[in-house]
Amino acid sequence: MIIRKHIAKALALITLISSFSVGNTMEAKAADYWPNSVGVTAESAIVMEQETGTILYSKNMDDEHFPASITKIMTALIVLENCDLDETVTFSADAVYGTELGSSSIARDVNEEMTVEQTLYGMMLESANECAYALGEHVAGDIPSFVKMMNDKAKELGCTHTHFNNTNGLPDDTHYTSAHDMALIARAAYSIPKFAEIVGTKNYSIPPTNKHPDPTPLNNHHQMLHYYKTNKYLYDYCLGGKTGYTVVAGATLVTYAKKDGMTLICVVMKDSTTDQYYDTTNLFEYCFDNFSTVHVADFASISEDNTDITGILSENSELIQVDKNGLIVIPKTASVLDVTAEVVPYSDKDNKSVIGQLRYTYADRSVGYANLLFTSAETGSYPFDNLPVENGGSGKKYIQVNYPKIALIILIIAAAFMLLLYIKSKSSEILLFKHRYESRHTKPSKKGMIIIRDNGRKRRRRR
Repeated sequence: MIIRKHIAKALALITLISSFSVGNTMEAKAADYWPNSVGVTAESAIVMEQETGTILYSKNMDDEHFPASITKIMTALIVLENCDLDETVTFSADAVYGTELGSSSIARDVNEEMTVEQTLYGMMLESANECAYALGEHVAGDIPSFVKMMNDKAKELGCTHTHFNNTNGLPDDTHYTSAHDMALIARAAYSIPKFAEIVGTKNYSIPPTNKHPDPTPLNNHHQMLHYYKTNKYLYDYCLGGKTGYTVVAGATLVTYAKKDGMTLICVVMKDSTTDQYYDTTNLFEYCFDNFSTVHVADFASISEDNTDITGILSENSELIQVDKNGLIVIPKTASVLDVTAEVVPYSDKDNKSVIGQLRYTYADRSVGYANLLFTSAETGSYPFDNLPVENGGSGKKYIQVNYPKIALIILIIAAAFMLLLYIKSKSSEILLFKHRYESRHTKPSKKGMIIIRDNGRKRRRRR
């Protein structure tokens, strides 16, 4: 823990230094190109890459809209984070009768019992509102308490235009979100394997319950994944998603798709019926055609002189390494030479070895990251711990840690990045100066000569 604190302080210092050193090199160059020539009918839309969170396309992504049943993605996220799949859900009278008459339902009865897993399938495939209500009561005891959990989770995920007031998305003036926030929620949910499995399931059958002697068949309503009423919207790369519709919300849709190793999330809101499928398909095709992923491990170098920055740590330290599972997403017309990186302090509650990140930007956009990893080393021991147990030691291997050396290595990494940025910017300035100088001081002569003006005098030389 002490080691991590020292490293965090070093990273904080690097961040402060880099904020003064990089300067204009972080500004998007005129040559930077970000594809955006695609239009949609939806009033609000976004396409986000799943692993990095890179936003590939957006249209009014922070506008607030009624979400309708895509709300249930957040409900499922909260349930999966707080329940075991085999827990028993009992449907109360409020769950059965407390939702709008005629809204999506699988006709459950009061005191009917199903597992959490079965109830999730009912909610996500058939959009059953009583299932969403029953799950909220099961997790939190009552709906207001569950709604608080939903709003707390939204805040944790960085949502800034969201407020939930129910578990199912039925119309409510205080229940709204944005395409951007919905993409953040959808990304978090999809990182849970069971959620990905459920939304990607075409058919499911709930076995007989204490109230229903026959199985209850379920069909996924997402028509890009599954034949439901028609097959004209089927999309080969669709992984699943969630549909939504109310009169005030219009059509809303969250969809996951994967092609060439890249997984995308598309959210469209306030769309017209059926257009949500055309819009989503067009956005996927456009993004798959114009963007690609690059793994940090595939970086042969990130500079024109073939300096491999990712290798500096591994060559100099057994304690800190760059996670080569890091990923960036850039336009296919761009090169990794055009991507800039910044070292920032960072901690991951799910991965205690993460002590910082290399965050990559292109065209003033965040395009991915690679974690800086603190490799395994046991601390809190003393010199005799290296001794065998029979000689009075603990038998543990002990690594002597040199705090200044660790900080120095991290500083070398940051300095190397900033030096490359500086060289790159200066090279551009020199070329620009040379071009301007020649254009101002050189002119053609009539006899195959060129005249160069030098301090007011003329010198001639042959071309």
